[in-house]
Amino acid sequence: METLTPVFGVLAAIILFLYGLQGFSREVEAHGRKTLQAWFGRVTRNRIFGFLLGAGATAVVQSSSAVTSIAVALVGAGVIGFRQSLPVLFGANLGTTVTAWLVAFKLTGLGPFFLVLGGILSILPGRIQVLGKSLFYFGFIFFSLGLISDSLAPLRESPLFMHWLQWIEHPVAGVLAGMAITLLVQSSSVTTGLIIVLVQQGMMTAEVAIAVVIGANLGSTGTALLASIPLSHEARRAAVANLLFNVGGLLLWIPFIPLLADAVMDATASPAMAVALAHVLFNLSTALVFLALLKPFASGMDRLLPPKQAAVA
Repeated sequence: METLTPVFGVLAAIILFLYGLQGFSREVEAHGRKTLQAWFGRVTRNRIFGFLLGAGATAVVQSSSAVTSIAVALVGAGVIGFRQSLPVLFGANLGTTVTAWLVAFKLTGLGPFFLVLGGILSILPGRIQVLGKSLFYFGFIFFSLGLISDSLAPLRESPLFMHWLQWIEHPVAGVLAGMAITLLVQSSSVTTGLIIVLVQQGMMTAEVAIAVVIGANLGSTGTALLASIPLSHEARRAAVANLLFNVGGLLLWIPFIPLLADAVMDATASPAMAVALAHVLFNLSTALVFLALLKPFASGMDRLLPPKQAAVA
């Protein structure tokens, strides 16, 4: 039982982190969804603005899964077109890198402050309750990250956990692990936060962590795919395009993970910041390549999954 206690401590902390992320995302999305929908329809006519909208919305909501699901749903509802949705999906991947920087800068100590402030504001009358709930969940995210950090320390003594860390030292194994964890918890932010904490604890190298974080990007496409199943054919096309975009980025970068790890380690002061920087470089470079090739990529999607009108014809 003593061996299982640290494991359950980590699992409980991860569940709290996931709960905080979902709560924060839910509060922001519930009170800003109409604004997001209006902006999506207006801004996505320009690919650059659509990309920036996807990145900005994800940075605020702290969930690429939420933003990609909204984009897919709007495609299904006919609010935006399939091609308009692609830059938003590309931008969402960049926006999710904010979580990595928040953890890398060790801002978990701010958690109790935001928890208390948000709790006080949420019991006050009026619209300030909305801000209070958002701040409360924002603090909850940081507070639970602190718990994860504290809970991971005893696992240094666990042969099983250390064996698992050794198993994922190969880049491909790391990518698969990141993808599997993200598919399980349905949040790449949870995976990224957990991995950077492991790096800060000295239990994982930056090279392995970068591979896991890249895999988490691919795993995050599962939410949009699931959300698209009951929606229209166009929505499913958008979800598949999001998957192929992430697969493309993975194939572009996986041979160069060791080189990327060496470069960011030389450029930063700590392994955790190196992982956060690599996360940004991976997502930004992949997004820029696909933005530049937006028309051929969309044309390729038209051939792979033709629009419904073309399919009927």
